[in-house]
Amino acid sequence: MYVPQFVVRQKITMMVNRYQIFATNPDGSQGPLMALAEQKRMAFKEQVTFFTDESKSRPVFGFKARRKLDLNAGYDITDEQGQPIGFFRKDFGASLLRSTFHVEGPGYVGTGQERNQMVALLRRFTDFSFLPVHFDFADPQGNVLLSSSRQFSIGDRYDVAVPDQRVDFRVAAAIAVGLDALMAR
Repeated sequence: MYVPQFVVRQKITMMVNRYQIFATNPDGSQGPLMALAEQKRMAFKEQVTFFTDESKSRPVFGFKARRKLDLNAGYDITDEQGQPIGFFRKDFGASLLRSTFHVEGPGYVGTGQERNQMVALLRRFTDFSFLPVHFDFADPQGNVLLSSSRQFSIGDRYDVAVPDQRVDFRVAAAIAVGLDALMAR
C-alpha cells in the first residue's frame, strides 16, 4: 500500500494521544481521513493502534514495543492480522545530540535523523517546543525513503513525504506517529 504524501495531526486528550492521518490531494490540500491512531499515556509497553475512522471499530495496523522500558526499544509494525510489515527503533546513543532511528521493511533498511543539528541541540537544552522537527530516512546508498516535517501550527502537524515506493503507507504512518509519541512531543 503506497501513499506518496500524507499529513499527521496530533490531538491531545486527557487519557490518550490521538493522531489523525489525512491523505494529501494532488493540489497539496488536505484530503480524506485515512487512519486514526491512539497511544495510551503512561503505558509500560508502548503500543499504538491505528483504526479506519473515528468510530475505532476496526483496527487496521499498529506498532508495539518488543520490550518494556528499554532505551533502545524496537517497535514491530504489524498489519490487521498481526503479521509483521516493518520495524523501527530509536538509537539511544546516537540520539543524545540528534535523534536517530533505524527502519526496516520488505526490501529496504534505512536510518533517519533530525535534519538540522542546531535545532536538535536547541530542542534538548531549551524549552522551545515550537521548533520544527524534520526527519529524513535514507537507505545506505543515500536514497530518501521517507521524510517527516513538523510544521508551525496550533497543535502538532507533520507533513510526510514517501518518495520510495517500497515503503508501505502503514510503515510510514507508524514511524511518523512514533517520532512524535516516542520523543514525548
